[in-house]
Amino acid sequence: MEKSYVDRAQEYHESGYNCAQSVACAFLPILSIDEPTLFSVMEGFGAGMGGMEATCGALSGAVAVASLLTSSGSVENLTKVRTYELSKELVSLFQEKNHSLVCKELRGIESGIPLRSCPLCIEDAVLLVQQVLHLE
Repeated sequence: MEKSYVDRAQEYHESGYNCAQSVACAFLPILSIDEPTLFSVMEGFGAGMGGMEATCGALSGAVAVASLLTSSGSVENLTKVRTYELSKELVSLFQEKNHSLVCKELRGIESGIPLRSCPLCIEDAVLLVQQVLHLE
């Protein structure tokens, strides 16, 4: 039985990938990019962008997947309007579900009240990519 995207993402996370890398790399089977390149590109988005506990890395990974799947890769064939629409939908749905986009708020770093754990944010981000991009 083939692993689900969520299972792949969780396995990556458990093996040491950050949240952004885990979400993005889970979709490698349908992306036109190699794993070392995607891993490297997503590295700085971990722990809320460079460890600054800002935008959730799992969400950043989801937006990266949307971009990789919808961008034409060329300025001559503008696809950014569609990519922005999909990204906005991902961000809005993540915010609605988790009541924050900020890593330190989601993890409860300052408040002591976690809203969502990293593994659950990863799961949410993967499922939202599947929902918004109509992937199975």
